[in-house]
Amino acid sequence: MKQLSLIAALGLLLACAGCNTFRFPGVHRLAVQQGNVVTQQMIDRLKPGMTKRQVQFVLGNPVLEDPLDRERWDYVYTFQIVGGPILRKLLSLYFIEEKLSYFEGNYLPAGAPEAVREIPVDGN
Repeated sequence: MKQLSLIAALGLLLACAGCNTFRFPGVHRLAVQQGNVVTQQMIDRLKPGMTKRQVQFVLGNPVLEDPLDRERWDYVYTFQIVGGPILRKLLSLYFIEEKLSYFEGNYLPAGAPEAVREIPVDGN
């Protein structure tokens, strides 16, 4: 009888191990990052009138550069711990005559008024 209950307990443990909701304590969970990491310091260094080369020096190469719209660069960053929610950040830069005109997305300059900072950019 003890063998049967031991086998049943082992079977239950293996079944739970296959479930995503059951987590063993101390088990490492992978963090998946993709795209460009953009910090507030980088955003604060952006100024209207910067050339594309200067912007590229500050932020690096854009993840998305549309060949049909060379006046827009998109920096996308996603982060997820496996099984958790996905954090998405987007920064779109717009150029006029090869100079930075403005940007929009999840980032704002440090001096932006608090009322503007509270408006959700991506609808979330």
